[in-house]
Amino acid sequence: MVSKKIMLRFPKEISDKPFASDLSRKYNLTFNIMSAQIFPRKEGHLIIELIGEQKNFDEGIEYLKDNGVEIQFIEDSITKDEEKCYHCGFCLPVCPTKALVIENRKTMKVELHKENCIACGYCVKVCPVKAIELSEFA
Repeated sequence: MVSKKIMLRFPKEISDKPFASDLSRKYNLTFNIMSAQIFPRKEGHLIIELIGEQKNFDEGIEYLKDNGVEIQFIEDSITKDEEKCYHCGFCLPVCPTKALVIENRKTMKVELHKENCIACGYCVKVCPVKAIELSEFA
C-alpha cells in the first residue's frame, strides 16, 4: 500500500474532466482532498493524498500524465535548510498537519516530516530566516 500527497495542476483545457472519480473508479485509488482551486475553463490545482496499491498508484499517475495533468509530489517540493534554521519554533503553531514538530524537548530541534506536509506555505511565510522553502509547482 502506498500513500503520497501530490499536487495536480490542470491546464484550462482539461479542468472540467472527472479525473478524481476516474482515479477511484478505474484504478481503485482512494483520495483525500487537502486543497483545491478549480474553475471551469481556467487552470486549476488540487492537492490530494492518493492511497492504493503500488501498481494501481503508478497506473493512476501515468493516466493523469497521459491526459495532460501536471504532477508534483509534495515531499519533493518542501525543504528545510538546517544551516539557516535556528529552531525558533515560529513555524510550529502555523503548521496545520504537524509536518513541523519538536520531538526532543532537550534539544528543542524543529524536525520536518515531509510526508505530513500539504504545501500550504504557512511555515514559509513566518520563518524569520527563510530556512523553509516550498518550490514552485511545475
